Amino acid sequence: MNPPSATNLLRRPREIKRKNEKTGNMAPRMSEIATELSARSRLLRPTAVNSILAEVAQLRRQGRRLVSLLRGEPDLPTPAHIVEAACRALREGRTHYPDNRGEPALREAVAEKLLRENGVAYDPGSEVLVTGGATFGLWAALTATLNEGEQVLLPEPIYDAYTPVIRLAGGRIRPVRARLAGGRYGLTGEDLEAAWNPAVKLLLLNTPWNPTGTVLTRDELASVAAFAERRNLIVASDEIYEAITYDGRIHISPAALGEEIRQRTILINSLSKTYAMTGWRIGYAAAPRPILEAMFLVLQQSSRGPATFVQDAAVAALRGPREPVEAMRAEYERRRRLVAERLDGAGGARLIQPEGGFFALLDVRALNRPSEEIRRGLLEDHGVVVVHGAAYGPAGEGTLRISFAAGGPTLETGLVRLREGLDHLAG
Repeated sequence: MNPPSATNLLRRPREIKRKNEKTGNMAPRMSEIATELSARSRLLRPTAVNSILAEVAQLRRQGRRLVSLLRGEPDLPTPAHIVEAACRALREGRTHYPDNRGEPALREAVAEKLLRENGVAYDPGSEVLVTGGATFGLWAALTATLNEGEQVLLPEPIYDAYTPVIRLAGGRIRPVRARLAGGRYGLTGEDLEAAWNPAVKLLLLNTPWNPTGTVLTRDELASVAAFAERRNLIVASDEIYEAITYDGRIHISPAALGEEIRQRTILINSLSKTYAMTGWRIGYAAAPRPILEAMFLVLQQSSRGPATFVQDAAVAALRGPREPVEAMRAEYERRRRLVAERLDGAGGARLIQPEGGFFALLDVRALNRPSEEIRRGLLEDHGVVVVHGAAYGPAGEGTLRISFAAGGPTLETGLVRLREGLDHLAG
């Protein structure tokens, strides 16, 4: 007997409608197959960036010359000592299965880094997990902790790629509208308390915060931590932009605020932004042993860990010199100044000065148009690509997100086009 086809497995036999004319076998229409994909998969949509990238690709096929200020993709090279460590590992035959928890040397390097730079002690054997980037770490954290239908408090403006990860894990989003005051988005425990309900199990934080650029202060984090402790919540803390802060600000991990909040925090990070390693797909998580063990089982049955030679390169990154990291941070700070000089006041717009990361929000409410309409006008009429703030939820409406992860002619030309476009829209 021939095995059933994958398409037939998607349909119940009574629902198969037509016969294949040549074989006489019953076969479903493609439209019928689509209706039997999982309900969870049907909740997923492309992120705003990926949707815009599809538009950009189509316009470029038509011959349009576009400049993109869209993605958080550093144009700076991975530091040479990290690349050499990967090459050396390949030459030494480090091409076999990795330890599913992460290579011991890397877990030890992560624990050393967290103690040295963040002031938090973790056991590398039982409280550190190596992941295929921060997104995989977040997915493992949510899958390990959420039951179907439980809610995640998510400060808004929301990095929209969080939404599908939460849905894949069976969770639901409970947005928390952040306050825009004094040219800055802020967040306190009182804001979170106003959005809390008994179905909420987890709070997802991102500091420095994409897309707002906010670096949460110690006072803000203390207020947030007190709320999480009071409501017995897990805190997932995405800290991938920690090394990119400005004006003397210092990133603080919530887990560093005390043992009580450490015991309920899942710290998630990657090497993508700090070391310009977006394509290497390497990250890590740290959490109390019971949570970490559940996350390990999730990853053991899915990714099984990043490539061994990539993990060796990550050890070189974490234990290597800090000068390349500081040089990259200084370059992003220079680009941030350029964005402020070129854009503040364009078309009546006001820059929300980023405190960290390499994104800036531009307040364009003075144009009195939906941000999606403004974005499309800038793309189609002026050839510059940005993200509309509405993609990050209602709190982001009236803004545009600009990336300065790429510099040089891309940034220079993009800012010229953006200013011209905003002035034109202002009439």
